[in-house]
Amino acid sequence: MSASLTPEQQLLLAELKLYKAADVTEERHRMDMVALVTDHQDWWHRATLPGHITASAFVVSPDFKQLLLHFHRKLCRWLQFGGHDDGEQHPAKAVLRELVEESGLQQFDFFGAPTFFDLDVHAIPPSKQQVQHLHFDVRYLFVADPLQVLKPATGESDLLRWMSIAEASEALGEEAAQRVCHKLLELGAAR
Repeated sequence: MSASLTPEQQLLLAELKLYKAADVTEERHRMDMVALVTDHQDWWHRATLPGHITASAFVVSPDFKQLLLHFHRKLCRWLQFGGHDDGEQHPAKAVLRELVEESGLQQFDFFGAPTFFDLDVHAIPPSKQQVQHLHFDVRYLFVADPLQVLKPATGESDLLRWMSIAEASEALGEEAAQRVCHKLLELGAAR
């Protein structure tokens, strides 16, 4: 464990401690993130192993009926937007940069305050540049007008597409995405 916590560690730990997980799996992810951030002053750096904090953006239409996804070129699958912290040392700051870079969106808002929408820890397969490691992914919810012009990130995304929540859930095809889509359906029904 680090001798003393940086202000960035203290801020993220406070946010993690306040977050209410939706289920036991998400609670386990929250606790794993607390341990990572407590134990590593460089929790945000992509070289930190066994993993590091990343940030994701789920972008929903104002009526909560559509979700914007991109087709990731290297992974050959539909994903939400997001990625590594490039020195911002806070996932809310990193996710803003990633969302603009990957989608081309110019107008969007956090849904409410910039608070966590979901937490997930998942393995990233090894590549020529990196060993297998974990992404401790802090996920935020954004609202954007689906009529905006979109621009895929060169070299990273082949396609961008607005999908119904059901289509997006199927396209994402993983347990954590099912949890996110369920949360979106609940929010949409409550509006």
